[in-house]
Amino acid sequence: MADHAISSHPAVQAQLDRLARLSPGADVLGLERIRALLARLGDPHRSLPPVFHVAGTNGKGSTCAFLRAAIEAAGLSVHVYSSPHLVRFNERIRLAGTLIGDEALAGLLAEVLDVAEGIHPSFFEVTTAAAFLAFARTPAAATIVEVGLGGRLDATNVIPDPAVTGIAALGIDHEAFLGRGAATIAGEKAGIAKRGIPLVTMDYAAPLRGRIAQVADAAGAPVIARGRDWHSETARTTTRYRDPGFSVVTHRPRLVGAHQSRNLALAIAMLRHQGTVTVPEAAMRAAADWAQWPARMQRLGAGQLTDRLPAGSELWLDGAHNPSAAAPVARAMRGLALGRPVTVILGMLANKDADGVLRLLAASTNRLIAVPVPGHEHHAPADLAGHAASFGIDSQSAASIEAAIAQVAMPGVVMIAGSLYLAGTALAANGEPPI
Repeated sequence: MADHAISSHPAVQAQLDRLARLSPGADVLGLERIRALLARLGDPHRSLPPVFHVAGTNGKGSTCAFLRAAIEAAGLSVHVYSSPHLVRFNERIRLAGTLIGDEALAGLLAEVLDVAEGIHPSFFEVTTAAAFLAFARTPAAATIVEVGLGGRLDATNVIPDPAVTGIAALGIDHEAFLGRGAATIAGEKAGIAKRGIPLVTMDYAAPLRGRIAQVADAAGAPVIARGRDWHSETARTTTRYRDPGFSVVTHRPRLVGAHQSRNLALAIAMLRHQGTVTVPEAAMRAAADWAQWPARMQRLGAGQLTDRLPAGSELWLDGAHNPSAAAPVARAMRGLALGRPVTVILGMLANKDADGVLRLLAASTNRLIAVPVPGHEHHAPADLAGHAASFGIDSQSAASIEAAIAQVAMPGVVMIAGSLYLAGTALAANGEPPI
C-alpha cells in the first residue's frame, strides 16, 4: 500500500484503499498535479495562516518541532504538516496543536479524491492537499510545513508567500529523485526560496553555500546564513543564539545530541527573521525544554519491547537512515555506553546507503542484529549482517525486532535504527504511538 499507510478506523482505511488504487504508486516530483488538484479544491494553499517552510536532508523535522514548541509556548495555536508518519497516518496533520481526528481525516481524503479524476495525484500530493484544506478552514496563528522530498519540485512548494523559509542540515539522500552530488541536492532544497522572503540556512561547505546563494539570488530571496548573519554555540548545559540585534541563552534541548542545539538555533533564527508571528524570548527559551520529536534519539519507556530486555538495559530509537543522520547517533551511543555493551538493531530500506551507515556505527557498536523493515523493500538482514561483519562488528540477523531483542542476553544499551518505518514498528510494538 502507498507509503505503508494503514488505519484502524474503517472510514480512513476506505479512503487510503481508494488512494492506493488511484495514485501512481510512487513519488513523482513536479508541481503540475498538485496545482491542478488544489485548483479544483479552491486553492486552499493561498489561505493558510503564516507559513514556516522547512527543507533539509536531516534535521528539518526537529527544526519544525522546535518551531512548534516556541510558537505554542507563546500561547499561540499552530498547524503542522510533516512526514512520514510513524504509527498512525494522522500524525502527518496536526491541526491547531492536535493530531487530526479520524472522522475529519476520512472526510478530507474523500473530498480530495472526489475531485482527483484525471490528475493521477501521488500519495503525498493527496495528503498535502488534504492538509492544506484542513489548515485553511481552521484558525491558527501559524502553519509549519515540512518539505517531503527535495524542495523545488516537492508538493509543498506551491505555497506562494511563506512568512519565512529555512534549510536544515544537508547531505546525500534520495539521489534517484534529486540528482547526484551534495551541491545538486542543495540546489533542490533551496528551490523553496521565494522573492523577498528570507531563506534561513545553516553553515555549509563552500560549494553548497555557493549553489544555495545562486538559487536564492535567482528567486530574489535574501539568504540569512549561520556563521555570517546569525551564530550559535553549544556548551555543556546551554545553547546560545545570537544575531546583530538579539541574543538568547537556552538550556541544551531535551532532544538528545549536539546537532539538536543547532536545529533549535535554526528555528530561533527563522522566528527572528520573519515579521508575522510574534514569539517572545521566553517562548524561545521554553522551546528547548518543550520540543518533542519521536524516533529521534528517543529512549523508550516501559512496554512490551523494553520489558523483554535484561534488567538494567536501556532501549533507544532513532530513524537514522543515511550517513548524515547516523553520525550524531554514533556519537550519542558513545556517550550513552558508559562501559556497557551497545547492541544495534538495524533495518534499512533497499535504496539507502548501508555501507555509509555501517562505517559510522562500527566504532560505537559491540553487536549488530539486522532485521527486515516490514511492508517495504529492504536490505536483506543476512546481507546487512554480513556487511556489518566486514567492519569487525559481531553480527547476526533476526526475523523481527522482537526476535532481535530476544537475542540480547546482557544488560546494556540497545539502539533500534536505520529507518523511520522501522522506528514506527518499534513504537507500535512498545505501545508508545506519537500523540
